[in-house]
Amino acid sequence: MSKKILPLVLGAAMGVAASAAHAGTLEDVKAKGFVQCGVSQGLPGFSNPDAQGNWTGLDVDLCRAVAAAVFGDASAVKFTPLSAKERFTALQSGEVDILSRNTTWTMSRDTALGLNFAGVNYYDGQGFMVRKDLGVTSALELSGASVCTNTGTTTELNVADYFRANNMPYEIVAFEKADEVVAAYDAGRCDVYTTDASGLYAQRLKLSNPGDHMVLPEIISKEPLGPVVRQGDDQWFNIAKWTLNAMINAEELGVTSENVDDMKGSDNPSVKRLLGAEGAFGEAIGLSNDWAYNIIKGVGNYGQSFDANVGPDTPLGIARGVNALWSKGGVLYAPPVR
Repeated sequence: MSKKILPLVLGAAMGVAASAAHAGTLEDVKAKGFVQCGVSQGLPGFSNPDAQGNWTGLDVDLCRAVAAAVFGDASAVKFTPLSAKERFTALQSGEVDILSRNTTWTMSRDTALGLNFAGVNYYDGQGFMVRKDLGVTSALELSGASVCTNTGTTTELNVADYFRANNMPYEIVAFEKADEVVAAYDAGRCDVYTTDASGLYAQRLKLSNPGDHMVLPEIISKEPLGPVVRQGDDQWFNIAKWTLNAMINAEELGVTSENVDDMKGSDNPSVKRLLGAEGAFGEAIGLSNDWAYNIIKGVGNYGQSFDANVGPDTPLGIARGVNALWSKGGVLYAPPVR
């Protein structure tokens, strides 16, 4: 996060957020009939609208899953595109019910803004993209470079740390909106574009000649991205958290949108609890006991969402890597429903 923006956001957290974070988000959401979800202003694979205004992406699916859990209808959600600078204020003020916007979980954001991160739906790290004709193959060769990035993000601080640690001078060129950063880089106003590696793959698709650009191998930070809600409403926090956990557990248990009806008859106790055939786990968070069934039926499990939005067969072409299940060499591991 930009140092210039931090005092403004902290002030908002102590004032607006304190009144907005009341225990009653679920009731408010039910009363209006939809979940209001804060997303990016257009990041392919994560939250991106088409020409008709239909939103898709990994972060979008998380919001659709929350809607499915609450209403049994994954379409009962509306999307608010937000810049990096305004996203936290929008959540603090109650403009959105949940923020699912490729947002990095950090200590200051988790403790000083009146917000709670509900988990990690994508483990990322900050990288660098350059033109191939620049002739560099490593970020360590970027001494003296001009670097384009977003204001109001962790990227500015990470860049400062990386270049200082490696005794390299640099010039930052920052913009509020992601599309402004892309346009500036594409126009040659800077040598380097830096953001989360997933974002680099997504934004490269918007460049005039995507094939002329490459992502350098260095990853300079930990960027655990995940959904965010306001502090002070444990029930809504639990709904957001267990929606993500349900999608991860479903993949591990082999439950998909295609087979979920058949799996309702499974003899596996873990599957029975997940799908509401045993226990009253939905009631414990104010939902019906088929809450997770509705998520999987309407949206799919985590692996299905990943493959459809950012996986190897999509334009982004991102391998599962660390975002694979813990049982398959990754770090995805959800607490059990029991």
